[in-house]
Amino acid sequence: MDTLLTKLGEAVEAGKVDKNSPYPPQMKGQDGADELAGQVLANGVAPTALLTEALVPAMDRVGQKFSENKIFVPQMLMSAKAMGAAMQHLKPFFQSGDVKTKGTFIIGTVKGDLHDIGKNLVAMMVEGGGWTIIDLGVDVNEDTFSQAVSENPGAVVGLSALLTTTMANMEAIVKKIKETHPDTTILVGGAPLTDDFRSKIGADFYSPDPRGAVEYLKELAA
Repeated sequence: MDTLLTKLGEAVEAGKVDKNSPYPPQMKGQDGADELAGQVLANGVAPTALLTEALVPAMDRVGQKFSENKIFVPQMLMSAKAMGAAMQHLKPFFQSGDVKTKGTFIIGTVKGDLHDIGKNLVAMMVEGGGWTIIDLGVDVNEDTFSQAVSENPGAVVGLSALLTTTMANMEAIVKKIKETHPDTTILVGGAPLTDDFRSKIGADFYSPDPRGAVEYLKELAA
């Protein structure tokens, strides 16, 4: 059984979504994350073990490679896609409460900004870490974020911006969330951001890459 879990972790790390996926070429025709996750559960492995012993460590390794520039955004997206295929098998267990999530993570790209690759990467990595994701999409204003926090008490919020022109909107969103829900933890990220900017707008955490966000949330949930 450990072999299946290992193979599942390897499939996610390599970005092998399913048997029909042509990527990566060296795994052509082999079972992917989709099939392997199904096999793991069919063999009676606890859903929690699938998450903690295969998916989470695999995405950890992917994040590590990404931060060391050993892989780049396209490979990371493929790994995230493979992880998503495996997670589909776990969804019913999350809904039934058999698998406990670490918490709820609300994420969106801020008002005026339509970029979503960074946001999607973070969402997928955080989901792979065992969190429930509420993805508000792009061009999200302060009222929508605040409403989502009201509907999900105790949720952590992630704000993304890729344009220097939309960074200012981040400040308004942080202000609104902190006014209405002062205890909310807010993470910010995006190419033009710095930790000084995070401090200036009153957010709680900044990371230049998705792995930093995942590590921070792991500590938060511990």
